[in-house]
Amino acid sequence: MKQEKLIEKSQDRLKIFGRIDKLEREGKFDIDVEDDPENIILTPDNIDYLKEKRYSKLKNKIANMIGEKFLDDLIKESKLIIKQVNGIENIEKVKDTGAMLTCNHFNPFDSFSIEDVFRNTSLSKTKKLYKVIREGNYTNFPGLYGFFFRNCDTLPLSSNKKTMEEFIKAVDTILSRGDFILIYPEQSMWWNYKKPKPLKPGAYNLAVRNNVPIIPIFITMEDSEKMGEDGFPLQEYTINIEAPIYPDKNKSKKENREVMKQRNYEIWKKIYEEFYGIPLEYNTESKEVSV
Repeated sequence: MKQEKLIEKSQDRLKIFGRIDKLEREGKFDIDVEDDPENIILTPDNIDYLKEKRYSKLKNKIANMIGEKFLDDLIKESKLIIKQVNGIENIEKVKDTGAMLTCNHFNPFDSFSIEDVFRNTSLSKTKKLYKVIREGNYTNFPGLYGFFFRNCDTLPLSSNKKTMEEFIKAVDTILSRGDFILIYPEQSMWWNYKKPKPLKPGAYNLAVRNNVPIIPIFITMEDSEKMGEDGFPLQEYTINIEAPIYPDKNKSKKENREVMKQRNYEIWKKIYEEFYGIPLEYNTESKEVSV
């Protein structure tokens, strides 16, 4: 009987697990744990958010064509495994406005899984999906991923105030014309972290500002039979899409932001507890986590 070659667990991954454990104990949920390239500030003259310039349009078209093939190959080669999608009809309920899709963030490929879901909706024929990304991913991420980050309908954040003013304008335009925006309200990526993390208010501010709903998405995962090159099992994703949450016209902007954020978190918490069959608990030393 042929014995499968054992793959040694990546020391880099083990270090990341250690960082995650430390940050969770300290209650610092919004700090990334990956060794990302050094952040370079994105200035207004180096971004065309809506791809209005001729060269930007061309690169966007090419990048999206390459990106579609890349996604198809990921799925074909089982590097991205989508086991099940629950509630895809909840995306299709939003037809007359744009929407903010909020999702937990635990893998560089999780945005591809949302891309795949979106392109399997009827709305993809008339609407586009944009993705909010971190500043450094846009300014100096290397290789093919960097090419995608800069050209595939992305909306990079920035530590530059003027650039963020352009970001807000672009978001307003995108939502007003009925397109969708994927955003990660946890504000950090923790590799294969199963729990929902506390949420930041940005996504809900943008939704309330534009009077559009958020659509909460929470991806649960389980080990597949396929082993990754890092020595850990590749994950099978179940993508759980819940009903849109709309701003309440009888509430103030601040009240709406807090209510929508809290409702989003409660939905994610419920999905987590039902899927994994355990209560949501954090290993924070203070035992108090503000959501």
